[in-house]
Amino acid sequence: MTVETQALQGLRLRVTGIVQGVGFRPFVFGLAARLGLPGWVRNTAAGVEIELDGPAPALEAFAAALRREAPPLARIDRIESLPQAPSGFTAFTILDSHDQPGAFLPISPDVGLCDDCRRELFDPKDRRYRYPFINCTNCGPRFTIITAIPYDRPNTTMAGFPMCPACAAEYGDPRDRRFHAQPVACPDCGPRLWLERGGVTRGQGESALAEARGVLQAGGIVAVKGLGGFHLACDAANGQAVAELRRRKLRVDKAFAVMAADLQAAESHAALDEMERALLQSIARPVVIAPRRVGSDIVAEVAPGQNTLGIMLPYTPLHHLLLERAEGFPTALVMTSGNLSEEPIATDNDEARRRLAGLADAFLMHDRPIHIRCDDSVVRSFAGGAYPLRRARGYAPYPVRLPRPGPSILAGGAELKNAFCVTRNDYAFVSHHIGDLENYETLRSFESGVEHFERLFRLQVEALACDLHPDYLATRYLRQRGDRQGLPCIGVQHHHAHIAACMAEHGLSGDRPVIGVAFDGSGYGDDGTVWGGEFLLADYAGYQRVGYLQPIPMPGGDACVRQPWRLALAWLRAAGLAWDDDLPPVRGTDPAIRRVLANLLAEPARLPQTSSMGRLFDAAAALIGVRSSVNYEAQAAIELEAQVDPHEAGAYAFARQGAVLDPTPVIRSMVDDLRTGVAAGRIAARFHRGVAWMVAGLCADLRAETGVTTVALSGGVWQNRTLLEESVRRLRGEGFVVHTHRQVPANDGGLALGQAVVAAAALAGSGH
Repeated sequence: MTVETQALQGLRLRVTGIVQGVGFRPFVFGLAARLGLPGWVRNTAAGVEIELDGPAPALEAFAAALRREAPPLARIDRIESLPQAPSGFTAFTILDSHDQPGAFLPISPDVGLCDDCRRELFDPKDRRYRYPFINCTNCGPRFTIITAIPYDRPNTTMAGFPMCPACAAEYGDPRDRRFHAQPVACPDCGPRLWLERGGVTRGQGESALAEARGVLQAGGIVAVKGLGGFHLACDAANGQAVAELRRRKLRVDKAFAVMAADLQAAESHAALDEMERALLQSIARPVVIAPRRVGSDIVAEVAPGQNTLGIMLPYTPLHHLLLERAEGFPTALVMTSGNLSEEPIATDNDEARRRLAGLADAFLMHDRPIHIRCDDSVVRSFAGGAYPLRRARGYAPYPVRLPRPGPSILAGGAELKNAFCVTRNDYAFVSHHIGDLENYETLRSFESGVEHFERLFRLQVEALACDLHPDYLATRYLRQRGDRQGLPCIGVQHHHAHIAACMAEHGLSGDRPVIGVAFDGSGYGDDGTVWGGEFLLADYAGYQRVGYLQPIPMPGGDACVRQPWRLALAWLRAAGLAWDDDLPPVRGTDPAIRRVLANLLAEPARLPQTSSMGRLFDAAAALIGVRSSVNYEAQAAIELEAQVDPHEAGAYAFARQGAVLDPTPVIRSMVDDLRTGVAAGRIAARFHRGVAWMVAGLCADLRAETGVTTVALSGGVWQNRTLLEESVRRLRGEGFVVHTHRQVPANDGGLALGQAVVAAAALAGSGH
């Protein structure tokens, strides 16, 4: 045996995480070539495997560079290194993918067009010049086209597009950035684009684009097929077009998202800070909620009653071409989900023709199938990072890493803003945004999504988790499935799930409790009432309700959600204030209806009760005349926040009696300010600051009683940035460690994650 042979060692590496479809194998190929190491690399159903021969220093350098220099879309969770005897390799090769029954791996979300592909898109010398489906290993569709794992072309919706020789050469060349880019295509072999009007094809390729731009410029509405479904697009500066879109879509006031041609255009419409610019240009390309810039020509009808815009940048080559700068063409388009209000987004061409026929003047279509629908993600900038409001394209299905491995659980989420969650080992895969489970179509989208995740992650469900509300469609689905399959179905209290979700995404072990502040519109309480203004001393195994908003009767029940003036009158009655005609919720209502409400409130024990902070915000908005009735969830609170005067330093004070927080002093102060002519913006600011100060004060009292120094903020009310910033500032000033959401939404879109970890704790506690 020679000295050279004695110096050789063997090494086997197993890499798990998001390491397929992101250029990982060509990266490994290049790294091995750079270090002169022979061996092989291959995809498996569990990740990537590598075998190498070489001197120990070179193998050590390879292992270190593997994590340090990984491709931008890769997310490495683990690297297992197994020393072995050298295998006698003479070259480095890329082997065919290897399936492993039962194995699984995380999947990359769809990501925005990369800079290299964008340059090629507009390069007349490139063979993909102006091709609407250009992509590479660093960009393009992933999650929405995958049908199974391993992530190879036959397991995607690109299976029906045989590659031409030129694309096949790129696909097979480890030195090319399109090596094993599964959606790779070109005008000769890939998907095609066309436009339909009145059921007739009016153009293909460039002529289709020109026709669509003409419709938009003339004030029409175009249904545009994107990555995860159809959008409805119109000129955001054309009030008539926006109003017509609202009429057709049955969307009265809820804000539309806007797509700006580029960052410069976005800057002309929104006053962006550094983090908002970074989020807009990130590979996720979310819709970013940002302050509206004075002087923007985007019409107010895009976001009525708000001082913000939901704005995004083009993220597909088709979007870049559609919004290409030209004289007289809009610099921003409304780009809203292709559906009637509250229905699932349309994905299939025939489905779009059927469901969107009355909404769009033209259809810009392509023939690349969408396997799973996926809406746009929505985020805000908060404290130097993203604060998710809707988690979908660009983020789903990135997993949340759990504090410890556990059983495989399917958690169903809530009724509104539904997203489900499946867990396997120490991964929690929170689904894309499903929507409000209020109709059969959305329920079917939920069910098909669950089936897809179970197949994609090869899940053998061991237990189910659901909300306690018996009428939630997700709860019914899970309980029926549990009965059918003999699986335990664990009910999880709504606000406990909120706090557990925040704990889980921050990796808290649950060995020590947190003070959880769960503020939302409604959640089924242990006592059968509607909760929503809760302070919980919580871990994963359980919770104690240590504070809550004084319950208020709801005259008319659920009608209070749509007509907040009812709650304003209820709070006036609770505060001992007469219903005088100088107050907006009194002045704007029928005296006969007020008499009915007065009779109802005379027997409050017969009415449903709520401790909801969301409903208190609604009542405050109605009390000062901001919004007496709503046509979408949280409208009154959103418009109340838009009124806040940032220069106001005052705050209204809550009273406290034991665990009960009494807002009646706040109501009295608001009425006093109204009657003395204090501006609505100052009243709104004092209300917001009063809530924040109450939160910090009660948490400080609870710390003195319990010694707990960590606070978790969760629930839909915490989407209010004014309240969030002031509360976090005061809590941290008091010395608390404060956790807010970063990976899943604070609203019900993150609830399923909390349900899953609470259910896992319950199973562990029962010995399962």
